[in-house]
Formats: sequence, structure tokens, C-alpha cells
Amino acid sequence: MATVADVMTADVVTLPPDATVSDAARVMVGGGFGSVIVLQGSMILGILTERDVLRAAASEEDLRAAAVDRWMTPDPDTALPDLDTEDAAATMLSRGFRHLPVVVDGELRGMVSLRDVLSARIARR
Repeated sequence: MATVADVMTADVVTLPPDATVSDAARVMVGGGFGSVIVLQGSMILGILTERDVLRAAASEEDLRAAAVDRWMTPDPDTALPDLDTEDAAATMLSRGFRHLPVVVDGELRGMVSLRDVLSARIARR
């Protein structure tokens, strides 16, 4: 069985809570990422996803001034690297999200997406 560590991306974009939604969108587009992790020091405060950026844009708030901590999902669910990809997929599908930060002892180690875990399942067939 594949684990989250087998399919996760170690290169995770992080921003401080006072970064703007515009900053987040710029780095997400530039790097081809679907989310950014909001950190205060090494502590994960939240996750900002493409959906959150769309919600912020729909609000007509100035995204160049809107802080990511206003639009992020606080205290996101996380996974350990040894979590089976099927369990990760089940978690994401049942809870309605597509990105899961991977942590060890509270420290961010990577990101796994629904696409990553479903691709691992297809590859096993």
C-alpha cells in the first residue's frame, strides 16, 4: 500500500498570516499550487485554497489589502507521512477538501492532494 509520504509534495508554499490574498494568488499561479499554508513561525495557522481565493474575489473586497488569515480555513486537518493513501482519500472526500498538509511532530513536511492519492490508487491497478 502507498503512503502519503510516497506521493506528497515536499515543496509547500507558505505565507505569514498578514500576507494578502493577492500575494497568495500570485504564488499559487506562479508555482502551479492549489493552496498555500499560513504559518506563524513554524505553527500551522491555516490553509488558503483556490476556493478561498474565489470566495474572497466574489466578496468584492480588495484582494491587494485582504489578509489571508481572514479567508483561510483555520486549523486544517493534517496527515502523518505513514497514512495510507486510501485513508487520506477517504478523509478528503468525506470532509470536502482537496489538500492535506503532512506533518511530523507539528512540523510541516509536505502537502498531499486528492489528485496525488487518487493517482496512486490508479497506478496500483
